[in-house]
Amino acid sequence: FRASGGPSGRSGHRMVACKRQLIIFGGFHESTRDYIYYNDVYAFHLDSFTWSKLAPSGIGPAPRSGCQMATTPEGNIVIYGGYSKQRIKKDVDKGTLHTDMFLLKAEGAGKEEERWAWTRLNPSGVKPPPRSGFSVAAAPNNRSLLFGGVHDEEEEESIEGDFFNDIYFYDMGKNRWFPGQLKGPKSEKRKRRRGRQAEAEGAGDEEVEKPPPQGPVEIVKEVVAEDGTVMTIKQVISGPAEEKERSESEEEEEDGALGQRVEPCPRSNAMLAVKHGVLYLWGGMFEVGDRQFTLSDLYSIDLHKMEEWKVLVEMDPKAQEWLEESESDEEDDDTEGAEGGEEEEESSEEESEDEGGEEQHPSVEPEEQHTDYLARTEQYWVKLARSNMGPDAKEKKVLKVAHAMAKTFYEDSV
Repeated sequence: FRASGGPSGRSGHRMVACKRQLIIFGGFHESTRDYIYYNDVYAFHLDSFTWSKLAPSGIGPAPRSGCQMATTPEGNIVIYGGYSKQRIKKDVDKGTLHTDMFLLKAEGAGKEEERWAWTRLNPSGVKPPPRSGFSVAAAPNNRSLLFGGVHDEEEEESIEGDFFNDIYFYDMGKNRWFPGQLKGPKSEKRKRRRGRQAEAEGAGDEEVEKPPPQGPVEIVKEVVAEDGTVMTIKQVISGPAEEKERSESEEEEEDGALGQRVEPCPRSNAMLAVKHGVLYLWGGMFEVGDRQFTLSDLYSIDLHKMEEWKVLVEMDPKAQEWLEESESDEEDDDTEGAEGGEEEEESSEEESEDEGGEEQHPSVEPEEQHTDYLARTEQYWVKLARSNMGPDAKEKKVLKVAHAMAKTFYEDSV
């Protein structure tokens, strides 16, 4: 069908369904010479199939793209975040990550001509760090949730992104942000607590031998690509300085912190949907060096319990897709065509695409511990990580990826 009076051509805009209308806000249009960002609002009426441009009263958001929108039970619309840039001088642009929040409120409900008004919101609580590429979905109990995203750090000639895999909830009734925290499976905690109590009661007056205080625990999660490149996420959790009696709530927190949880790796532009209080998360992307990595895994989590993520569809390394700049593509094409025959001798082993290619990595000796294996082969894995991430990757990140690759190979070999 055709309908006149709609918004101009654009991308990066957002749309929500609200009271038999589709409300569209923002976006940008870029040509070869210039670009423009929008902060206009249009409504598409589902009953009449007609467009109308809204003129809300009050001061609204600055022009932007990539924001997120959510509807309230009252039929209002919350708009959060976004990105825009402006030209500072010729060929020099400055980007802005927006972290403000606005409410587009419908006034005069029931009247022939519905009016709208902008109100700036100043939520309390713990707000999400600045980011773009995050995803939003409607959650139970009059809440919206935010997942993931990326914060780009711009340097002179490069942009490096820090990706997120956290959840934040926005309580629309209380106008408050708070982070979502996993509690861990309750059944396991109760069994452990009952076991401790039974042990203490059975010991009577005898002193029960207690385990030594736990030191820092490092949790490492990797996503391994077909060519051996690894995206690694590390978290160090400090153990208690001395053994002491802990409350039940402290035990729950510790049990949850020290357990190695299953969770989605950090990513941006994931798709979210909530059904019967369960959040489903699919896909997204992250970057390693100058490569963009497209994901196709599927997770779910019960938002009422917030105990643990469940993996519904695991990532298939053979289906992973790397997107990179043309120069890198050309280099990779040459490498794949040569089947590992034209590269330097020191990196020929990891480029092999034979089924036995993994055996050409430094083998694990019998009874060799992971720390000993890493110390013996670290330089090999650093060279492998550097060849995959490119010469512009920072040494710190290269070292992290190298250690994660070595750890993955070690665990697969023992």
